[in-house]
Amino acid sequence: MSPADLLSPVNGRDLIDILAVALAVYALLLLIRGTRSVQWLLGILVLVGISYVAKLAGLVTLERLIGIFVAVIPFAIIVIFQDQIREALATFGTTSLLGLGTPQIVELTLNEIVRTASALAKSRTGALIVLEGKQGLREYTEKGTRLDAEVSAELLMNIFTPNAPLHDGAVIVRGDRIAAAGCFLPLTKQLDIDSDLGTRHRAALGISDQSDALALVVSEETGHIAIAFDGHLTRHLDSGGLHALLLEQLSKQQAEESDSVEEVSQTDGEDGDDH
Repeated sequence: MSPADLLSPVNGRDLIDILAVALAVYALLLLIRGTRSVQWLLGILVLVGISYVAKLAGLVTLERLIGIFVAVIPFAIIVIFQDQIREALATFGTTSLLGLGTPQIVELTLNEIVRTASALAKSRTGALIVLEGKQGLREYTEKGTRLDAEVSAELLMNIFTPNAPLHDGAVIVRGDRIAAAGCFLPLTKQLDIDSDLGTRHRAALGISDQSDALALVVSEETGHIAIAFDGHLTRHLDSGGLHALLLEQLSKQQAEESDSVEEVSQTDGEDGDDH
């Protein structure tokens, strides 16, 4: 490519080409966000960078050696991460590129979760159920036991049965599906919380500190129901209060997403008017 080509004006086809590449890269980042594939991608970029530097510096042997690894890496990724690739492609097929296609908690799912919490509270069975928001929790579901099952009170109560294998972990709900069970979440770093709060409450606050997820907790000691959201804990809820609070918070999330979409649309419209 000559210097004249670099200085030539950008036409519409070039803009479309750049936009397509940007969307493809953005889609790839969405697919691997929160997974171990991010570390692989960074490793590949480092190897490519070293190879480029070696070429500029005239280090022929180093360039050829790294070139061998770079050529083999795509095949190694396909073999090692075949399960993750299938999951990512399935997610890509059901999710909008702009992140606007996030599954929503439907009314039936909400009712099943409330019914589960009420039943577990009566029997004083501890539970931690996390409702994933717009920010993905894939890094936690991958470390748990993946289920991808329809949300039902019966299944949730079986998961949290005392002494069951998945009893002590959290269940993560994505849309109207149970994504995984037995997930371990980060504990909150807040210092001004009640000393009587146990590990489940601290984990609920921890995940709400780091994401926009809703975390429902049933206390094993008292049978009380609590909800953690945005770093705050609301305690001593009954089934009616729980349903109302969940519906309120989820409605707020959906309203914020709708407002964001409208702002983007208005901005695009104003840009189009300028032309």
